[in-house]
Amino acid sequence: MILLKLFTEFLKVGTFSIGAYTGIPLTQEIVLRNAWIDKAMFANMLAISESTPGPILVNAATYIGSVKAGFLGSIIATFGVILPAFLVIVLICMLFKNWSESKPVQAILRGVKPCAIGIIFATGANMLLASLLPSNTLDRKGIVILLIILACAIFYHARTKKFLSPIRLILFSALLGMLLY
Repeated sequence: MILLKLFTEFLKVGTFSIGAYTGIPLTQEIVLRNAWIDKAMFANMLAISESTPGPILVNAATYIGSVKAGFLGSIIATFGVILPAFLVIVLICMLFKNWSESKPVQAILRGVKPCAIGIIFATGANMLLASLLPSNTLDRKGIVILLIILACAIFYHARTKKFLSPIRLILFSALLGMLLY
């Protein structure tokens, strides 16, 4: 029964996500509603999923499936989350060549972009608050890490006119986390 539940719930995530980060709120709602992991563990799982190779939702589905039903659970949850994207990509490859210049298709794409940006922004704000206010108390060390990372990124960009590599940011923030915590 848990395998079917993992598949159907992550199929919903894969179906209704427009890009990886837009699926985070839906994933959170699903895992909390089913009591698969708690909110603090979800935040930790997101941090690990983001910093490991691969798409964040695939990593999250694999992890949660593994926690709930072992190796088979991880396969089932992962399959559920990637199946819709796979089917959509196959369909797009078949149709997009003929419809890419269509005005309705262009209008749909222009409408989806702001929605995706808003969802990604809201997810980032939610993760920031969950990280800095883990139990309604201010995490001073987390704020220090955030400010150091922001200062480094801004300084780097001001000097080089390039953005700091996300890999470097992740590694540096992990180092700061080990030092401060």
